Amino acid sequence: MSKREKEDYVIQAVINALDLIEQFKGDVNELGVTELSKRLNLHKNNIFRLLATLESKGYIEQNKLNENYRLGVKCLEIGQNFLKQTGLLRQARPIMEELSAKCNENIYLSVLRGKNVVYIDVVEANQAVRVTSRIGAQLPTYCCASGKAQIAALTELGEDIEKYLPSKIKPITANTKKNIEEINKELEFVKKNGYAIDDEEVDIGVRCVGAAIKDYTKRVIGAISISGPLTRMSFERIDKELGPLIFEAAKKISEKLGYFIDI
Repeated sequence: MSKREKEDYVIQAVINALDLIEQFKGDVNELGVTELSKRLNLHKNNIFRLLATLESKGYIEQNKLNENYRLGVKCLEIGQNFLKQTGLLRQARPIMEELSAKCNENIYLSVLRGKNVVYIDVVEANQAVRVTSRIGAQLPTYCCASGKAQIAALTELGEDIEKYLPSKIKPITANTKKNIEEINKELEFVKKNGYAIDDEEVDIGVRCVGAAIKDYTKRVIGAISISGPLTRMSFERIDKELGPLIFEAAKKISEKLGYFIDI
């Protein structure tokens, strides 16, 4: 069937629904009916019908506090299926389990989506006190170890850092980096040591260490991280144990995905 013949079968309502979902890209978390109507150039009644349909299937959900809409959990499920097909989840899981057994802390797998990091898998520690699971959560790239690790690797490949940062950096805690100069300093640390640190920049009382994962094309496709309470995540432990462990884990996953370093 030719491209022209395929175009004859296109259903406009489906196109509109997909266009609506695609409005939630980058650092866009929630949108209202009026804004969606303007963006898609559709009447509000049409937007309501699309939202109701997508919400019924779990692709969109409504924030009951402000009545805005955001992506639903079904989008995450579809994304996970895509990642399984590419091999990231399948190859990373055994290494995550091995790493958790070694350090007895939560191990996360995440991917970059625009200016945010999305957590897609976790192996939880066997600890009475442990960090709450972040599966499905989105965090700004500049404040989490996984985000900083991926940005550092991307800039080494020649990518523009501003592509992965919001126009205005908003501190989440008192420890969050507040400007591009502080972030660049962090990225230099990552490039030198091979891993990034989140020092209570997302949650007070929690530290994380993360490293970027690459595939056979040398693209940055995700990150693996260790997260735990401050009492167990001292800088000395990170320097001597956890930093080298996370670097090696990211290297193992990358190699399983066909990545190799030119000699």
